[in-house]
Amino acid sequence: MQLNNTTALITGGASGLGEATVRLFHSQGANIVILDLNKEKGEALAVELQERVRFLRTDVTSESDVQAAVDLALQEFGSLQIVVNCAGIAEARKTIGKVDNAYGPHSLAVFEKVVKINLIGTFNVIRLAAFAMEKNLPNAEGERGLIINTASVAAYDGQIGQAAYAASKGGIASLTLPVARDLARTGIRVMTIAPGLFETPLLMGLPEEARISLGQQVPFPSRLGRPHEYAMLARAIVENPMLNGEVIRLDGAIRMAPK
Repeated sequence: MQLNNTTALITGGASGLGEATVRLFHSQGANIVILDLNKEKGEALAVELQERVRFLRTDVTSESDVQAAVDLALQEFGSLQIVVNCAGIAEARKTIGKVDNAYGPHSLAVFEKVVKINLIGTFNVIRLAAFAMEKNLPNAEGERGLIINTASVAAYDGQIGQAAYAASKGGIASLTLPVARDLARTGIRVMTIAPGLFETPLLMGLPEEARISLGQQVPFPSRLGRPHEYAMLARAIVENPMLNGEVIRLDGAIRMAPK
């Protein structure tokens, strides 16, 4: 599959890894539908890129919101070939610990929120997009579509305070193969990228000294990953039809310490 003349729906597309993917895919001739809760940033990016880009404020956990986004892609561009799931949140809390000057167990509501947005939101987009992709005419390789999800090295090396986040990202890693098998008969590939430490809005909010320290934990290259490098891997996945049902770590060989 080539990006030129395809349509890609990218969640979390207004910033970070999603924004980098929007920019790269658009530069290669893809039509883009940006999904994000941040209306201001999403609209600004769509205005900047202008041609072949649409934005829709979307809660990925909402069936009606995601269906509206899929419908927008079909109405504006005629078909949908690619989904990149980058929407997600992070929350650091210990299973038992101190939060807001109180000592006690991890908030169940917070755990549910992280899992709902990161894992259930990802699957919500997968299922609705795949249903639309199934109707595409296959290309020469028999492909009708491609879904790229975003897990994290926390799926394997979850740190102290990452119970909710690691569980949500581990779920994304674990669903990759069964969903790829489910969709194989329709010619839809499913892949997952598991980034390490990247220059996302979350980490960029830290002091420069802290960012440098984190980057030095990466064996090579000893720095934070750049969002464009995530987008480069997403592009390689698009273009290589043999990549299916796998999770790729994108982490400079880091293995996270407990804290």
